[in-house]
Amino acid sequence: MIYPWPQQLGRRRPPGAPPGQSAGARLRRVTEAGLGPEDLKIVTLARAARARVGSAEGAAVRDETGRTYAAATVALPSLRLSALTLAVAMAVSSGAAALEAAALVSDGPGPAPEDIGAVKDIGSGARIIHAASDGTVRETLRL
Repeated sequence: MIYPWPQQLGRRRPPGAPPGQSAGARLRRVTEAGLGPEDLKIVTLARAARARVGSAEGAAVRDETGRTYAAATVALPSLRLSALTLAVAMAVSSGAAALEAAALVSDGPGPAPEDIGAVKDIGSGARIIHAASDGTVRETLRL
């Protein structure tokens, strides 16, 4: 999907802001020592998924080819999926054979045991990053 430039949406970039950042952007840059650029990317994607729908959780995973999948919690009367479980399901349904890393963004506790299990099913040895809504890394788990 191609997204329009902020100017095409009727929003202007703040002075000095990089291209792609509008005046209404609420996400701040994620920086954390010890995380590589690809890990920072999935934390940012998880934050964006969470913010986009106003969900309690956002998650993103990266597969063995570098493709990323982002999701937010689904809470319907007949269907409940955590953000991390849904991101793993999206990767698997798209043909991913393994996961390298996963990120969960929430202000609550870290990943639930079933979320860790879902990542472990396809990503033994993967890293799970739990970050707060502001991008601050709370914990990193290595499976």
